[in-house]
Amino acid sequence: MPSPPKSSPVALRIELLSIEPLIWRRIVVSNQWTFAALHNYLQWIMGWQDSHAHEFRVGEGCIAPDWLIQEVGQDRDLKTYKDERRTSIAAIVRELGIGGEFAYDYDMGDGWEHRIVIEPAPARWVDLELRTPLCVAGENACPPEDVGGPHGYQRFLECLADVSNEEHADMLRWAGGVFDPKGFDLNRLNRDWRPGRRR
Repeated sequence: MPSPPKSSPVALRIELLSIEPLIWRRIVVSNQWTFAALHNYLQWIMGWQDSHAHEFRVGEGCIAPDWLIQEVGQDRDLKTYKDERRTSIAAIVRELGIGGEFAYDYDMGDGWEHRIVIEPAPARWVDLELRTPLCVAGENACPPEDVGGPHGYQRFLECLADVSNEEHADMLRWAGGVFDPKGFDLNRLNRDWRPGRRR
């Protein structure tokens, strides 16, 4: 059995596709993390609730939870699937290299697609062995859960911006009374993170 890779930081840039202005985050995580751990952290830093299915797409392959693999196995060949609990970030970094990209799909019904780019780890994390994970940059708030994908989110923002829209009050109530599409609190994300944390 191969020994685990030496611990080192990996920088990832995450972009939520089909939304303007761009919603993005930059994170530093351990290469020893599994993709199950990465999924949990992506849910936190993006602002999702982890209430829908997800998968990672790497080239022609797919990394997913075991339950999803078993479910799709009834209809598809599972040779291209890997269990996210048994696949390390280090393995994918070795495969793709710096600048390599892979996808993270969440809530396939709404169709949230994320582009993830492997970036060079900041020198200070390598030299000083600073703690990970950490979100080091980002912009704009995550859309609310179950808003209806990119098109639904656009309609949601239009309703909130127009007080004369007949759906304005209902949308405002549904959003909890306030929603700032530019809202992004880097300090709170890092301060409040705990492993296994759910929103």
